[in-house]
Amino acid sequence: MTLTVYTALLFLFLANSVWTRAVRQVYDELDPEHWSHYTFECPQECFCPPSFPNALYCDNKGLKEIPAIPARIWYLYLQNNQIETVSEKPFVNATHLRWINLNKNKITNNGIESGVLSKLKRLLYLFLEDNELEEVPAPLPVGLEQLRLARNKISRIPEGVFNNLENLTMLDLHQNSLLDSALQSDTFQGLNNLMQLNIAKNSLKKMPLSIPANTLQLFLDNNSIEVIPENYFSAIPKVTFLRLNYNKLSDDGIPPNGFNVSSILDLQLSHNQLTKIPPINAHLEHLHLDHNKIKSVNGTQICPVSIALAEDYGFHGNIPRLRYLRLDGNEIQPPIPLDIMICFQLLQAVII
Repeated sequence: MTLTVYTALLFLFLANSVWTRAVRQVYDELDPEHWSHYTFECPQECFCPPSFPNALYCDNKGLKEIPAIPARIWYLYLQNNQIETVSEKPFVNATHLRWINLNKNKITNNGIESGVLSKLKRLLYLFLEDNELEEVPAPLPVGLEQLRLARNKISRIPEGVFNNLENLTMLDLHQNSLLDSALQSDTFQGLNNLMQLNIAKNSLKKMPLSIPANTLQLFLDNNSIEVIPENYFSAIPKVTFLRLNYNKLSDDGIPPNGFNVSSILDLQLSHNQLTKIPPINAHLEHLHLDHNKIKSVNGTQICPVSIALAEDYGFHGNIPRLRYLRLDGNEIQPPIPLDIMICFQLLQAVII
């Protein structure tokens, strides 16, 4: 029960941490009474909500340039425009910026003025999704907590770009053009507090090197990964959520106990080439194996403990914790084998 609660709280934390922290900072660090010494000028292209004086909404305005940002602004929304350049001039007075959303523009690396991002000393969240970047922009603000670069054209990660980003908890690089050669052994060096790494929808054939040790969520869906190296997950002992859907994993590409890892609670291996269920750990709670080539399921073989022990434990012992098992899209015929139900007594859903 404790572990289940922890899982739910973790999802809630990752989903709401941005907004919660932002609001807390507004009211803890700068009381509304203190806004009176700011002038409330508002760029004519944008909207300045009176009830949220430190936010500036310039989204969906057809802008080609970033307007001058007033000094009071902490939250800047510039998504869905035609912006091609990020220069220093608009940010001269914007020394309090915490959040910038530049998603869905036309920004290239050449369009980002050298050093402009790193000068935003207080920036915590930077969104540059759906642009035309070909590499991770550098240098970056050292205080960043989230960096979202999904759906660009990134094929290169400059050496040392993450070295000083000790506060970064989320790095999203999904749906880019990354090859294995772009991820060197020191690429993620410095990301000591990273919790979520998303490299899904790239062109990887191998598991990435040197994932930060504190990573909790690792998303590698929609690549071309064929092999899990021996003891790969011993270097990331806290990984809890692992997604490897839509890859090219076969039985031969998985070490005997490759996924028998006590920290993993949610394992997703859908749309691969497996013909049998790989050994799992008793702590695993969710297992996705749909759309593989599995023909049969033997509960005695896949049970993390012996069937006899599982049957004796009842609901009062340390029985396997699997609650959700998805096996549809294989060649398995119902009914569900009895030994599956004997082993996984906490199962709430089985999809065949």
